[in-house]
Amino acid sequence: MNVFEGIKPHYVGFNLFDVFNKADESLVAGDLTTFIPTPTGLELLDSAIGGGVRKNDLILLGGAQGVGKTITALQVARNIASIPDHYVYFVSFEHSEIHLMNRLFCLESITPPDIDLSNGIDLRYLNGLIEKGSNNFRNQPGVLNQIYSQDSKLVKVMSRINTYGRRLIITKANQSATSLDVIRRNTEWWMRQTNGQLTLFIDYLQKIPLKDTGNHPVPEEERVTLIVETLKDIAMSFNIPVWSIVAASREGLRSKRMHLYHMRGSSALDYECDIAIIMHNKYAIAVKDKLAHLSRYEAEGVRNWVVFTIEKNRAGRGFQNIEFELHGKYFALDPRGRVSPPEYLIGGRGEDWGE
Repeated sequence: MNVFEGIKPHYVGFNLFDVFNKADESLVAGDLTTFIPTPTGLELLDSAIGGGVRKNDLILLGGAQGVGKTITALQVARNIASIPDHYVYFVSFEHSEIHLMNRLFCLESITPPDIDLSNGIDLRYLNGLIEKGSNNFRNQPGVLNQIYSQDSKLVKVMSRINTYGRRLIITKANQSATSLDVIRRNTEWWMRQTNGQLTLFIDYLQKIPLKDTGNHPVPEEERVTLIVETLKDIAMSFNIPVWSIVAASREGLRSKRMHLYHMRGSSALDYECDIAIIMHNKYAIAVKDKLAHLSRYEAEGVRNWVVFTIEKNRAGRGFQNIEFELHGKYFALDPRGRVSPPEYLIGGRGEDWGE
């Protein structure tokens, strides 16, 4: 008797012709996302990673605190949500929904990708308007809209945000309730609402809580392994890109130049991700001899640039260095960017980076 008789396999896969026909059905339905990657809106980054990110990709964004990881993630999220029929689900363990909204107002005020700082709005400007206007419109419905509609700069900002605001979903997560299971269920719910055209962002990975295992806390390496494996599974199961910020370890913060292995947790970060980007303040990793000919003003200007090192890239070449000017006051990167001259960076030519 055949021991496998009567056993129905759960999943047996497709032969190549079935895959071809399945791909053809997507094209007939007008769905090109399986073939064409989703651009990040940062042109040089898109060029370096093969045109953008693909469905099923897990993208990790690492670096020291204050280097601009959340700024980058939120700007990319905004860029993706600006594409017709594309939606973003942004889960933040770091900031409230209102704070992230205010960051977007600041970003939009300098009109990327053109970048016009003359009309820039910062948080102090927003807070001043609200403090002054709340007294004039107290106890009236729609007070915030009335305050903003009387400011010419904010009228333009509102007009820009109206083009994508309903497609950018932001949620404030917390470590007591927003577990991996909750993130998976919520992502699945938004998948149904958006017809599958969704990108998930997590800020940040190491803050995702695990279920209580009793009196014995799970070691961070095991915890990070489970989290990153689950995020990759969400990307694969739901056929969506997943972005996650990752925090640096103490060793990484002490190093001359960070690598992916300096991120807190586990080697699973390297195994599971498809794209890994480590961000550095350019001044911190610049070869100081190369800055010697610069004036003090010019040298200080180097601090406004952030180097993106693409350490892993399944769709192309790794260890590429590109850089973007950071306008921290407005929570924005200049999306135009430029290639980092390797001779100006510690380890820029691939030699030992001197940890």
